[in-house]
Amino acid sequence: MISAYPVRMSRVLVAEDDPDISEPLVRALSREGYDVTLVTTGHAALNSTLGGHTDLLVLDLGLPGMDGLDVCRSLRTRGSTVPVLVLTARSEEADLVVGLDAGADDYVPKPFRVAELLARVRAQLRRAGGPEPDVLTVGGITLDAPSRRVTVDGAEAALTPKEYELLLMLMRRAGTVVGRDELMREVWQTEWLGATKTLDMHVSTLRRKLGDEGARITTVRGVGFRLEKDD
Repeated sequence: MISAYPVRMSRVLVAEDDPDISEPLVRALSREGYDVTLVTTGHAALNSTLGGHTDLLVLDLGLPGMDGLDVCRSLRTRGSTVPVLVLTARSEEADLVVGLDAGADDYVPKPFRVAELLARVRAQLRRAGGPEPDVLTVGGITLDAPSRRVTVDGAEAALTPKEYELLLMLMRRAGTVVGRDELMREVWQTEWLGATKTLDMHVSTLRRKLGDEGARITTVRGVGFRLEKDD
């Protein structure tokens, strides 16, 4: 299926010189459907962002040559409004305040969970109005975001708003486990505080409405759910 709407992936620039962090991060962002570019120095981060081809900058503070704080200050001084999500090993409150004062929009302390960082990325892109893929397809399931329509093997599935949001999250992260806590936070805007039947009931109903394709939603006991991709 081809969307009738123009599709442009959000462009995320990752500025991180530690390959142990940058490589899995770039893979995770690419799986989410973002157009990802990696740079490893502060000057490269500044020049690439000012080039006008970045929707979000994920910025390590400890970059060689020009540190992240100077990159933020230079961007804001030159009038750039690109959202900046800072990665920092500095956990002192004073250091974090300095980063926000320098122009960062949000920060994630190291070490971080990839799922949390991806949620922060989505939040920043939503606030900035960054584009997301219009059409997602996994197997026989197609989700058209502009019309909020879901079809299964060409037939429309009548989903409730919560079922739609739940499927959207699973399709965005197809092939990876989405935690219960993240699903509750993103779909129900509440923290998961232990056993709850709400999520399980919605997953069960969603599986039924997806028919044979519903078997793609795998329960990972004690963790969350995964929408299986094609083999």
